[in-house]
Amino acid sequence: MGDHKERPLRVGAAVRRRRRALELTLAVVAERSGLSVPFLSQVENERARPSRPSLERIADALGTTAVDLLAAADPACSVDVLRADDEGVTPGRARVRTLVRGHHQMHAMEFIGEYDDGREFQHRNDELMYVVDGAVEVEAEGRAHRLGRGDTLYLSGGVRHRWRAAEPDTRVIVVAVADHIEALEDPSRRR
Repeated sequence: MGDHKERPLRVGAAVRRRRRALELTLAVVAERSGLSVPFLSQVENERARPSRPSLERIADALGTTAVDLLAAADPACSVDVLRADDEGVTPGRARVRTLVRGHHQMHAMEFIGEYDDGREFQHRNDELMYVVDGAVEVEAEGRAHRLGRGDTLYLSGGVRHRWRAAEPDTRVIVVAVADHIEALEDPSRRR
């Protein structure tokens, strides 16, 4: 059915596919990520399950994100119910919960708490941020924006941005068109 509790997420095949698509050796990925070749081999062969920080290091070495690797790890479903209490929430001051499982045309995530990654992001395709509770501060195209409860921010593909929660109990939903989708340019924006 739609509930996938009986199937654990298998990220190794997604890591291997991405590495091979980039024509990289395990040694190169190990050097870039700071992880060992034997560990990476175990991950690719589903004999080891990387921690969230290790998965992020692997993703960085492969020029992608942990979210994209996790999304590519799960088979696509036409109907999938993701319960609020399902696993997939990253613990800590800030929690991140994937709202759509699998390799789809969009990604959706919920950020809860004091999120401040500090990194600058630039996605290939469009993205929408919706503030459920609290407030966020976003820097995009050299301008600062403060968003409060109920506010949305739309970013076209290619816009460099960074954001952080401005209040402790902030909840933000981010929905983005997946990077593997070739979005068509809107002719009305060519002026």
